Amino acid sequence: MTPDDSTLTHQGMTLATRQAGRVLVIGCGAIAREILALRHANGWDHLDLTCLPAIYHNHPEKIAPAVAALIEAKRAEYGTIFVAYADCGTGGQLAETCARHGVEMIAGPHCYSFFEGNDAFAARTGDEIDCFYLTDFLARQFDAFVWRPLGLDRYPELRDTYFKHYRRLVYLAQTDDPALDATARACADRLGLAYERRLTGYGDLEPALAGVAG
Repeated sequence: MTPDDSTLTHQGMTLATRQAGRVLVIGCGAIAREILALRHANGWDHLDLTCLPAIYHNHPEKIAPAVAALIEAKRAEYGTIFVAYADCGTGGQLAETCARHGVEMIAGPHCYSFFEGNDAFAARTGDEIDCFYLTDFLARQFDAFVWRPLGLDRYPELRDTYFKHYRRLVYLAQTDDPALDATARACADRLGLAYERRLTGYGDLEPALAGVAG
């Protein structure tokens, strides 16, 4: 059973099986639902999952040390460990950590990129410097990750200062959910930004996991 979004935000999660040939995925709580959906759809019952708190999205300096600690703690239990994070604001520290431990990770700068597909996202970069992105998880958790951390619940007048250089909110949708579409559109309205929705599905996440799940 997938934990609720609040648990994924602040605590993360662990799903461990006793299947032969187990693979451990160390991931971000913000993509736990997507990893579990792919696990179920593809019958990857031997794939175990440990997700760090999604709120590390706002504190990327915590990601590499936490991933390193998990790799070191779990190395003896698993033949394969895969890190389901892109760089995610670590400034190359996560890649250095994975290289030092001989562990693979998802390619790309962040989840927005690998959900859209790294090649497609890179091709758009020059045209989208003024875009603010949401995923399914971040649309649901907009207050926890954007509104409250920026103090907009207390000082809404700061919105125009923070977002004066943004033009558009782009919702990269993993699922075709009208309710989430409405939620993301409301987030754009709250930020005073134009709205665009792109149905990306799981992008590069699925082939990346397939490559280690076998």
